[in-house]
Amino acid sequence: MTTSAKARGLAFAAAVAVIGYLAGLWGDWPMLRLITKPVPVLCLLILDLCRTGRYARLVAAGLASSLAGDVLLEFPALFVAGLGAFLCAHISYIMAFLADSTRPHLLRAVPFLVWLGLAYARMRPGLGEMAIPVTVYVIAIGVMLWRAAAMGLAPGPRPAVIGAVLFGLSDTLIGLDRFHAPISGVRYPIILLYWAGQCGIALSSLPRPPVEPVSP
Repeated sequence: MTTSAKARGLAFAAAVAVIGYLAGLWGDWPMLRLITKPVPVLCLLILDLCRTGRYARLVAAGLASSLAGDVLLEFPALFVAGLGAFLCAHISYIMAFLADSTRPHLLRAVPFLVWLGLAYARMRPGLGEMAIPVTVYVIAIGVMLWRAAAMGLAPGPRPAVIGAVLFGLSDTLIGLDRFHAPISGVRYPIILLYWAGQCGIALSSLPRPPVEPVSP
């Protein structure tokens, strides 16, 4: 099977799983949700494992951790374990982005500091015993967003920046819904933003086209 045919097959499987999971949300069918939720990220992981290089390996590690988190978060009693799995995913992505660029670009951290600071201020009164793990997690999200933005906007990093922002939005909605106030129908945008974010980060490990020299 050619790489393009494999990619099309994985994309089809992911699309079927997305439809199945959304149907599971609509009909409140836990088993259908459990079966279909991990499939889109699993497809991205399989595709990413075909690529070489440290960046791709670290992205694959993040996808694998996310896959575990997908399953764990379907069980309310395992929320903390799921949080830990996604924390590992964010750390893997941070390491991948640092493998691409270690330039500080501190100003690019400012929008994310404001965004997450405001969200955290909303969540903080409702955190209770979850204050420490959630605080650590929010910091990890912020660093992940900053390092994605610090890579720049070249053809390779651009999907990572978009993916990181979408992933961050999904996590922000989860936090506000759980620790601030319930948001009606929020599970649909949460999962769609999450999948889109993971897709963007996974696509960033595609080989980059060579940069043509600028004519004098």
